[in-house]
Amino acid sequence: MQFFNSDKMYVDFIGKRRLFMMISALVIVVGIVALFVRGGLNYGIDFAGGTMVQVRFVKTVASDDIRHALAAVDMGDASIQQFEGDKTHEFLIRVEETRSDLVGLSDEIKVVLDKAFGSENVDIRRVEMVGPKVGKDLRRQGMLAIVYALIGILIYVTVRFELRFALGAIVALAHDVMITVGVFALLDKEFSLSILAALLAIVGYSLNDTIVVYDRIRENMKSGAKVDFNSNVNASINQTLSRTILTSLTTILVLISLFVLGGGVIHDFAFAMIVGVVVGTYSSIFIASPVVILMQPKKK
Repeated sequence: MQFFNSDKMYVDFIGKRRLFMMISALVIVVGIVALFVRGGLNYGIDFAGGTMVQVRFVKTVASDDIRHALAAVDMGDASIQQFEGDKTHEFLIRVEETRSDLVGLSDEIKVVLDKAFGSENVDIRRVEMVGPKVGKDLRRQGMLAIVYALIGILIYVTVRFELRFALGAIVALAHDVMITVGVFALLDKEFSLSILAALLAIVGYSLNDTIVVYDRIRENMKSGAKVDFNSNVNASINQTLSRTILTSLTTILVLISLFVLGGGVIHDFAFAMIVGVVVGTYSSIFIASPVVILMQPKKK
């Protein structure tokens, strides 16, 4: 299937590269400003440490009523959040302090909520606890995982293509990660281990798109046609555009289904993947190849 015929519909992507690079830089700056304004990312229990209790109510319950009921339990300052668009009325109760006796904490919360809302209306779905030191270690290891992935990609693309292609791919991948993280900071969404997994998946997806374009550039370079490098890159992007759009659309359809039907637990993961796939498709066209052009040796 071809959405775009490169012979009949030729788009000058490279000619507009400076405009799109400026747009990307502006979006990244907005994300960085949001990080400073918010005081950092909204880390989940995985990274911040603490205790999380997931409660399901059969009938509609207000978060303020839950907070008032839990005042009888010594839990410190608790954060109560309802799953977005959830018809089963499920809430996440987060507490910064940890409790070693998870079963006891779960039973204590269940007794208080049963008394306030009726035992037939309350169901404790899960209880998780992460110590502050473990959360800090997970945060550090997560950052290292992304750095190691980028270093491995740099080596792989350098061996398969050239260093300038590898640097173009790394810039595009860093661009995707920074924008996705910036969106989470801007919307104050929770950043957890599942979101970190989404970032690593985004890196792999975006790299795959970029490698397809790079392969076509290399094929066109070997064809012997006497065209300048910029025209070669632009033609390669146009020739692979149908494949890029088709792959991205099918992936996004699946992710939208997960986002709408997957429930609250997978909601943020699906959202991160949707943002990442859109940004990754954009960067493979407007960031990765133009960076290679910037590093093209100047002819005397």
